[in-house]
Amino acid sequence: MTSDDPQAIYQEFNAVVNMAPKELEEWLATDESQSVGWTREGEDESVGHHSGRRIVEIKRKKKADLTDDDYAHMRKVIGYVHRHQKQVPGGDVTDTRWRYSLMNWGHDPLKEPGEH
Repeated sequence: MTSDDPQAIYQEFNAVVNMAPKELEEWLATDESQSVGWTREGEDESVGHHSGRRIVEIKRKKKADLTDDDYAHMRKVIGYVHRHQKQVPGGDVTDTRWRYSLMNWGHDPLKEPGEH
């Protein structure tokens, strides 16, 4: 996605983030969530896990209260989910690091489209 249009970013973000804030919070508390992702040197939390917490904050805001920083993160989430979806492993993905990583970014690939 290359759009700088806030409306387009907002719509695409809400399309790719198919986990509700409470559902994402509950996921982020699991061992599986905390077992995946890349962690920057000197930090304890993976980039994806931190992103998940940020997504919860964004999803709980009113659209009018979203900042430029929020929109920048929304674009990052959209890009990550689209890239990662193209790397689907073969076979059942239910208990894979691939799925867990996507879920940290608010996207459960096993959900039906439109199921939030």
